[in-house]
Amino acid sequence: MQKARPMKKLTLTFFTLIFFSVASLAQDHLQDTEKYKDLLSRINLPDGFNIEIYAANVIDARSLARTEDGKTVFVGNRRRRNVYALTDTDGDMKADKVDTIATGLNMPNGVVFNNGDLYVAEVNKIHRFPDIMNNLNDPKSEVIYGDFPTDRHHGWKFIAFGPDGKLYVPVGAPCNVCDKEDENDVYASITRMNPDGSDMEVYVHGVRNTVGFAWHPETGDMWFTDNGRDMMGDDIPACELNHADAKGTHYGFPFWHQGDIADPDFGDKRPRNEFKEPAYKFEPHSAPLGLRFYQGNMFPSEYKNNLIVAQHGSWNRSPKAGHIGYQLRYVQVDGDGVVKSEIFADGWLDQETNKGLGKPVDVMEMPDGSLLVSDDVAHCIYRITYSE
Repeated sequence: MQKARPMKKLTLTFFTLIFFSVASLAQDHLQDTEKYKDLLSRINLPDGFNIEIYAANVIDARSLARTEDGKTVFVGNRRRRNVYALTDTDGDMKADKVDTIATGLNMPNGVVFNNGDLYVAEVNKIHRFPDIMNNLNDPKSEVIYGDFPTDRHHGWKFIAFGPDGKLYVPVGAPCNVCDKEDENDVYASITRMNPDGSDMEVYVHGVRNTVGFAWHPETGDMWFTDNGRDMMGDDIPACELNHADAKGTHYGFPFWHQGDIADPDFGDKRPRNEFKEPAYKFEPHSAPLGLRFYQGNMFPSEYKNNLIVAQHGSWNRSPKAGHIGYQLRYVQVDGDGVVKSEIFADGWLDQETNKGLGKPVDVMEMPDGSLLVSDDVAHCIYRITYSE
């Protein structure tokens, strides 16, 4: 693993923030500067980059989607059961208006905006909110697909449309490690369907729990993160970055982990050479989630068509080993391989207390080339910019 480039500490300026109550977001504009001042001052970024708050007090902020113009950002979550639309009404790149799109849903983590419609993923259902921007005051949805498993273990979903126009939806393994393919072949897979929910099929197998995928802007190939199994120790198995260029590929779970470690219970059931190995091995238990290929012009040219990956951070490591993750990584890809990987942003993990002060979840590029990052522990959305 390559050493990160030199970094500097960043300071906080004053921002308009959004207040989040237990039930819903309120429109009140608060100068809640003290809440985020210390956290933002801890974040390390390469020279020339700056981080600020796009929206504060967004409890359990998870997956992100946006309209084409970037004025409205949709936010899903795993625990609060609601979906929100955050709008920047005055063009200052800070959200100042909130609309509640849905309430009472079952872990509505995944959101994606496509051809004017908002798609939201529950554990076992996919909703479509037609013409959402003209119906923010009275949003209504239809269930386009409702036959996914109801297991809540790894049941929350990241969703996205691929270059083929299909909606891709993962179905995590309903366990730490188990073999469920014979019971239902959608377990531990990434599926896809038409925008109306028809023709659902499994695209790839052997995926324990992906909460992020994206397509290379030039090749059109899918790249996705996958969280490795727990309870095998502090240092194995690695979490994965995988490359998918063909339907039907199998990535090993639950039989083989990180491509070369046989599972103690299932590894003898199928040979290693049946599976595609990861393109890159992240730190064990670092929990890589959302990722995007950067395509803008604000960041330096080296970032173009390469990945920024959110690593949520570990839980299944002993106190002696310490936590890892809690950061963003820059990953340069070439063909089906990884050229280099280095830390892009860190500081969310307090090294003295070994406590996570924040946990990045998803990343999303804005039309101006800046990068939004959601955080479901610090309960906010950051905006990262670059200036020479």
